[in-house]
Amino acid sequence: MADTITFRPDDDTSKALRVLTSDGTPVSAAVRAALIEAARRKAGEAIRAEAERLAQDEVDRAEAMQVLRDMETLRAW
Repeated sequence: MADTITFRPDDDTSKALRVLTSDGTPVSAAVRAALIEAARRKAGEAIRAEAERLAQDEVDRAEAMQVLRDMETLRAW
């Protein structure tokens, strides 16, 4: 059984809920979907930040280039 969460929406949250439920979507479904989307967005931002950090890492980039060169020698012609 899922946990029940109670919160007090402020004006902005109430407006957002009205938008998300204007097509008849139940509030619970709208909140679940919004939470999942927010979590995906946050995870994506973390991955992008990590990729940017790695792109700036000269040692990592040099190692990646060496791996690509090594793999090229293994490719079947």
